[in-house]
Amino acid sequence: MNVISKIAKFSFIAIAVMMIASCNKATDNKNATDASPAEAKTSNAQTVIRYIDGDTLMAKYNLAKDINEAMLRRSNQLDNEQMKRGNEINRLGNEIQNKYKNNGYLTEESFNADQNRLAKMQNDAQTYLSKLQRDAQNEMMQYQIQLNDSVQNFIKAYAKSKGIDMILYKASTVFIDPKYDVTDEVIEGLNKRYTKVEKK
Repeated sequence: MNVISKIAKFSFIAIAVMMIASCNKATDNKNATDASPAEAKTSNAQTVIRYIDGDTLMAKYNLAKDINEAMLRRSNQLDNEQMKRGNEINRLGNEIQNKYKNNGYLTEESFNADQNRLAKMQNDAQTYLSKLQRDAQNEMMQYQIQLNDSVQNFIKAYAKSKGIDMILYKASTVFIDPKYDVTDEVIEGLNKRYTKVEKK
């Protein structure tokens, strides 16, 4: 079952779309720290817009990479558990079938007892695997919130410090001049701020 793999893949695509950075327009007249058009605002000044590449951000931001690794581990765990439970069910099913073919059941009650044992094993496996899937989905949702908050909070502070009015995702534009790309600066700042918390 590749449910978790699909969740991870689709969720990271969704993250890139969902993380639309909306920044408050700077109201002070401070000069930006770079030499780009992001200079002090006046009543006649144009809106300063920059963009980031969401795919590159997800590929190079250490938090996003750690989340991806965690979800791959979850996916492997679910695959292994599904295979283990499936093998156990198949083994019991084959035993029952062989015993039935070889007239191994002396009474209908003993046959029904084994059938009930197989049905219970199937139900237990389904319940357990469903729980693993729910846990993985909940974990993915928490990761999305953490990732969104991290990126949005950094971008707001970054935009304010640079005198930028708006930062867009490249995917949401038809064309934008590459000179307005601040992806590398944002990734550098995010990674500098990120401290991985090792699980004990």
